[in-house]
Amino acid sequence: MIQQYGVVPFRDIADGTTEILLITSRETRRWVVPRGNPIAGLTPPGSAAQEAFEEAGIKGDVAPEALGTYRYDKRRASGLIDEILVALFPMRVREILDDWPERAERERRWFAAEAAAASVAEAELAALIRRVGDGSPSA
Repeated sequence: MIQQYGVVPFRDIADGTTEILLITSRETRRWVVPRGNPIAGLTPPGSAAQEAFEEAGIKGDVAPEALGTYRYDKRRASGLIDEILVALFPMRVREILDDWPERAERERRWFAAEAAAASVAEAELAALIRRVGDGSPSA
């Protein structure tokens, strides 16, 4: 199993609800959260923050403790499938950039928390998104 780190990017809006930022995956174009492999020299939350910048063009406050984990299967070009375990950290978004490394490869969109949960394929990921939407985690 391959370990990855990611974020559930969120912001609180004026009506008191929480919105979640999702991005599209590069190959299948399905809705996902920013995530990626560990980055040498960075902590797990630091790796997650770097992935959020590269994939979604966002910066913010990442919680030091993971919200939880979820699994997904990644299909390689060779046809092989790797099982991935992703530790997710809540991230309060403070800055949204107009230009970022993977801008041409992905779409990003804010969703109401329940709509975000309904838009992802993995039930474990949906449950973690709902937890963020239910009561803004500390980040």
